Amino acid sequence: MERFNRLLEAVASPFKNYSHWLLRLGVGISFFLHGFGKLPISEGFIGFLSSKGVPAASTMAYLVAWGEMLAGIFIILGGFLTGALGNVVTRVSGGAVVVIMVCAILIAHSHWALFFGERGEVLFTSEQIFLLLLGIYFSIRGNDD
Repeated sequence: MERFNRLLEAVASPFKNYSHWLLRLGVGISFFLHGFGKLPISEGFIGFLSSKGVPAASTMAYLVAWGEMLAGIFIILGGFLTGALGNVVTRVSGGAVVVIMVCAILIAHSHWALFFGERGEVLFTSEQIFLLLLGIYFSIRGNDD
C-alpha cells in the first residue's frame, strides 16, 4: 500500500500547487454564468422574489445577478493576486458566495429535504450545497496552501 501511495504522490505532486484552480474555476465560472443568465432581469424573476417576500424585489434581482457575476469573477481573480490582497479578494468573494447561496437555499429551495426526498428536491444531491461549501472553503482558506 505504501508503494502505491508513493506512486500516486509522485504523479500528483507536480500538480498540487495548481489544484485549487479546479475548485476556483468551477465555482467562479458557475457563479458568473448563474448571474449572467439572469440578465436582462425579467419581470418573472422579480415576481418570484416578490412572491417569496423578498423586500424591494426589483432592486434585489439586480443585486443577485450582479452579486453572482462579481463573486464569480473575483473568486477567479483572487487566485492571480498575491499576498494580503489576494487573500482578501478570495475570502470576501467566498463570503459573498456563502451569503448568496444561503439566501438561495432559504428562498428558492426551502422545501428541499437535506438527505432524502423526491428526485431533484434533495439538497445534498444538488449543486447548491456544493457551491455553498466551496464558498465556505474559500472564505476560510483564502489563498493559503
